[in-house]
Amino acid sequence: MGRFIYNLFLPLGFIFFLPELILKYRRRGGWKSTFGERFARFGKRKEELKSFRGAIWIHAVSVGETVVALSLIRRYLQRYPERKFILSTTTTTGQDVARAKCPENTAVIFCPIDFPWMVRKALRLFRPAELVIFETEIWPNLISIAANKGIPVCLVNARMSDHSAKGYRRFGKLFFSPLLRKFSMILTQSEIDAKRFLSVSPRATVEVGGNMKFDQQIPELPEDNVFDVYFGKDPERVVVLGASTHPGEEDLLTQSFLQLQKSFPGLKLVLVPRHAERGNDVAAMLENSKVAFCRRSDDALPEKVVDVLLADTTGEMLLLMNSADVVVMGKSFAGHDEGHNLIEPALLGKPIVTGQLLRNFRYILKVLEDSNAVYCCNDAELTGVLSQLIASADLRKEAGIKAYNAIAPHRGAADRTIDTLEKLLKK
Repeated sequence: MGRFIYNLFLPLGFIFFLPELILKYRRRGGWKSTFGERFARFGKRKEELKSFRGAIWIHAVSVGETVVALSLIRRYLQRYPERKFILSTTTTTGQDVARAKCPENTAVIFCPIDFPWMVRKALRLFRPAELVIFETEIWPNLISIAANKGIPVCLVNARMSDHSAKGYRRFGKLFFSPLLRKFSMILTQSEIDAKRFLSVSPRATVEVGGNMKFDQQIPELPEDNVFDVYFGKDPERVVVLGASTHPGEEDLLTQSFLQLQKSFPGLKLVLVPRHAERGNDVAAMLENSKVAFCRRSDDALPEKVVDVLLADTTGEMLLLMNSADVVVMGKSFAGHDEGHNLIEPALLGKPIVTGQLLRNFRYILKVLEDSNAVYCCNDAELTGVLSQLIASADLRKEAGIKAYNAIAPHRGAADRTIDTLEKLLKK
């Protein structure tokens, strides 16, 4: 009954959101040549995708999940080099990363919209041996139809916030409880996540698998500092990078930067908006703030050094973080409290500054907090915290080492996930 109601209202919701969807894809680029894949229309790629029949279909949403999914696939191929994979994403930014960095034996597609006939068409074409879904992407038709066809369906690196659990329980008996039972296995990031899933669906098959983000492998990165061409090579230079920022955070960081630069003339700022299409809005804010800045998306390099770099590009986060001295993680200031992945700057040995409440990354935050390996503050405290780190290279080095060491004991989730997926395949 729950899926019947879902399918009744799905076309209405799709029509309502379609204009915004098209506008978003146009702004992000890359939508014209691949738009049909969202409707299970694969055109000339049919023969290519037929050769991947029997592959493991892995679905991720956007950039963060895609990076972890790619890391899992690489590790999987190290252990089982004969396996093939189909990797699907929902967003164009995730698709860009997947296509640029996918290993051999992997086909990258856009995930079809969750209409029953589109899902069936894709499943007939791919005939996957297994469907693996990352974190929170619970699409009822994709899950139900695959499970009804006897395809093992696994939710991995799964997480559920308090807010989501309350909402799911409200419609549990009718919809979410039977849907979660469709999964052959739900592997959660933590014990708390497991309890939340079971509170929604007590008869679901749930185990703690750990957080695969701890298992991310940092690729080989250039030794040259990417910021030299923008900021020069002043020995007093300190680069603060705002990573995956959201509306309001760029302005907060810019005002903090302007205040700190009076005491630290060598200070430089890099802003990396979570969504590159917001580049024009952030550029307008920087112009109003009267700072000397340039955009990384521009083809030409600046004629003279600037104070701020707007990195309105996609798929370069690790490269940019690696050249920074301090990383401020976005979606945690200026009214945002969901947070972003803190593991990447920790793996790079960078001092990390973030907001005090990360609803989507509380476990990772706790791991770092328990080792005094992260600086948590509110908007008003941000400038003071940054001042301490900017003033002391020794403090920055110590904070980076602590962050790296804090996450080391939590590795191993990727191998546990692979073991589980292989057991399901053998069944």
